[in-house]
Amino acid sequence: MLAPCQRPRNAAATREAILKAANERFAAESYEQVGMRDIARDVGVDPALISRYFGSKEELFGAVLNSCGDASELLSIPRAEFGRHIAEDLVYGEKNEQKLRWLFIMLRSISSSSVACEAVKCASQTNFYRPFTDWIGGEDAEVKVRLAAGLMMGLKISREMNGGFDLSPEDSRKLCGRIAVVLQGIIDA
Repeated sequence: MLAPCQRPRNAAATREAILKAANERFAAESYEQVGMRDIARDVGVDPALISRYFGSKEELFGAVLNSCGDASELLSIPRAEFGRHIAEDLVYGEKNEQKLRWLFIMLRSISSSSVACEAVKCASQTNFYRPFTDWIGGEDAEVKVRLAAGLMMGLKISREMNGGFDLSPEDSRKLCGRIAVVLQGIIDA
């Protein structure tokens, strides 16, 4: 008699499926609302398996934040072209659902839980602010990073909230040019 077909075990695929489900849950709900059992049910695994791969809910949330990416793409832009490149992306770039999801995860989480807020702070420092500060270097690098990041995030959120900047081609060009000058000025100051 043949044994019933079983799904082959693949630890890496299971871990990735758990991380993806957690990403979806944390994007849709606050940190406090997300339960390990809910994520396990989404993936079709036992909740104990999540603990085996990630440990606690806090550690799973940290893994989600670390999967959000880092500053490497940003820091690969030649320094002299930084302002122009970022401005063009902010004004004309395609909508990136994944980056928006990660931004929403962070924004939703910082107001829902002190544990989540601390995790966001730690991941942001490690994955974005510290590498960006090192890349800028020099005097007042931390101040420059906070100013540039605030401008970039604010414009990104504003664009997505409104489905674009809703400007004429001429005004879009002007906006792009001004953003480029301001961002390059921050970096070069």
